[in-house]
Amino acid sequence: MRSTMIDVIDLRKSFGELEVLGGISFTVRTGELMAIIGPSGSGKSTVLRCINRLEEADSGTIIVNGYNVRCPGTNMSYVRAEVGMVFQQFNLFPHMTALDNVTLGPRKVRGMSRREAEELGMQLLRKVGLADKASNYPEQLSGGQKQRVAIARALALQPKAILFDEPTSALDPELVGEVLSVMRQLAEEGMTMVVVSHEMAFAREVADKVAFMDQGQIVEEGPPEELFGNPKEPRLRDFLRRVLNPNAC
Repeated sequence: MRSTMIDVIDLRKSFGELEVLGGISFTVRTGELMAIIGPSGSGKSTVLRCINRLEEADSGTIIVNGYNVRCPGTNMSYVRAEVGMVFQQFNLFPHMTALDNVTLGPRKVRGMSRREAEELGMQLLRKVGLADKASNYPEQLSGGQKQRVAIARALALQPKAILFDEPTSALDPELVGEVLSVMRQLAEEGMTMVVVSHEMAFAREVADKVAFMDQGQIVEEGPPEELFGNPKEPRLRDFLRRVLNPNAC
């Protein structure tokens, strides 16, 4: 049995009168890729932001690599180094080269020397196919290249897991594949990942399990072959019909 990396129990979050998460529970084991799918506004991204405490949950329990995220004394800088995050909008520093963006975390958080960090940074840029762009600034990169630098930056902290918040939704369609290819490689290497995505083919082919969210709830969860091949809940069946057959009546 694999050890538990992320354990979320009865997670609740409201913004004013709007309940965004209404009691979410799930477990991600070491080496698993969990995909979270569902319509826009269903609370998917809020789940990730609560896991690394970019949003404060109202109630519930979040255990990440053995640390209780919601305890006031928890060192969140350490937790965020252990569980990286890749955002929809890249969030690269525009005044820094690709290599400098990747090496900043290891130097500031892990205490690496510049030389060590740059060796690691170049290794990771090679991994994502961008060694030749090390000295380029973000404005000189395509959207897909920026996102691959962002993935290298997350990997540079040598995390135990990575959260992906709709990593391809800001990309032109022809650039989506290059980012998903890197993510697929990470999955094959055993990186623990939680991926919020609208890329149904990726979720079906690469995820170990899929959770379908709607209206702040996990409506159905299970292996991708079950959720996509034999969905039990009417809301999931309707969602899949709309996203997989957008031109159907």
